[in-house]
Amino acid sequence: MLYVLDSTVLIDYLRGRPAVGRVQAMQPRGDRPTTTAINVEEVVRGLRAHEVGAAERLLDGLVVLPIDLEAGRLAGEWRRDFAAQGVTQGQADCLVAATAMVAGATLATGNPKDFPMDGLRLEHWPTGL
Repeated sequence: MLYVLDSTVLIDYLRGRPAVGRVQAMQPRGDRPTTTAINVEEVVRGLRAHEVGAAERLLDGLVVLPIDLEAGRLAGEWRRDFAAQGVTQGQADCLVAATAMVAGATLATGNPKDFPMDGLRLEHWPTGL
């Protein structure tokens, strides 16, 4: 199975928290961890100086899925539809979720409430435990 690791999961991994075990368990099951350029930016933006080397190793080992035309359209539709209901959804979260959906991936996140999109395969990976 293909997984898109959200920023919360990547940060949890870098800090040696529960995501480490979950990510390490993926390979024996044949699962593939991926992420998006948005998540890379969010991780890099929040890095502490001592985390840079570990972050580079982690990110270099992941496939970064493209945010393509189909994902852009889907994200825009979600934002428009949620706005019509009076709910604001962030551009970054919609693009990450749409990229996961277009790729047929499961989105692994510590913040499932940020991803209420119908049809999105989502796993809650609690962070910071």
